[in-house]
Amino acid sequence: MTVAGATYPRLRRRLRAFAEGWNDIGVQGQFYAQTLRGLADAVTRYRGEVLRLIAQMGLGVGALAIIGGTVVIIGFLTLSAGSLIAIQAYSQLQDIGIEALAGFTSAFLNVRLVGPLVAGIGLAATIGAGATAQLGAMRISEEIDALEVMGIRAVAYLSSTRVLAGTIVVIPLYCVAVIMAFVATRVGTTAIYGQSTGVYDHYFNSFLNPVDVIYSFVQAVFMAVVVMLVHTFYGFNAAGGPAGVGEAVGRAVRTSMIAAVFVTLFVSLAVYGQSGNLNLSG
Repeated sequence: MTVAGATYPRLRRRLRAFAEGWNDIGVQGQFYAQTLRGLADAVTRYRGEVLRLIAQMGLGVGALAIIGGTVVIIGFLTLSAGSLIAIQAYSQLQDIGIEALAGFTSAFLNVRLVGPLVAGIGLAATIGAGATAQLGAMRISEEIDALEVMGIRAVAYLSSTRVLAGTIVVIPLYCVAVIMAFVATRVGTTAIYGQSTGVYDHYFNSFLNPVDVIYSFVQAVFMAVVVMLVHTFYGFNAAGGPAGVGEAVGRAVRTSMIAAVFVTLFVSLAVYGQSGNLNLSG
């Protein structure tokens, strides 16, 4: 092995990098399992910490609380996304003479694609990034080591509580996201392009399936769990001082956004399959 390593150093480096990649996956899987097991402790032993995190994640602290924190950020994100749907859908449908179906695009795209994805991106960029920065700062200042020395389960106290709080917070946040997306698309189509509100509401109500809204909420919850797991892992294992914390935040945001897309893909395949489940509800 020594001779081979000395003779083929490039091959040795590639094999080592390949093995380290699989080791990182195993370490992440172990951390995620510990975090999910710690949810019971978060509910029974650390209820106060969970409530504090819910208030912090939902409304923010300090100056950020004045504008509503994550609620307003996700609301504006979905508002802009819904406006883009109105602009693109109406203009494209008008080219082929079926602009009356603009309400269908809102009922279909906002629920199945835009709402969950935008909510996941907003969650990763606000709550998730904040959790990574907090845990990373605690790691480099040795606060996590101090908790473990005192006999406190650091994973349950720091990671599981944040995953639980993020999952709870995403439910009202997603309500705001879906409502803002619906309102933005309706206002953009009727007020800006001048389509009749009766025509828009008719096609919107005809194609909006209430079951799809429930599936969309389930998808948002799964996405919140995955996003918070990723961000807590990178924050919990940050190293290298303040620069290392910033690097951990960047890696966590990148990984969580990729994970959010895969969650949307797999949940959509599991729920809608190949048929698309496009039914008239009126």
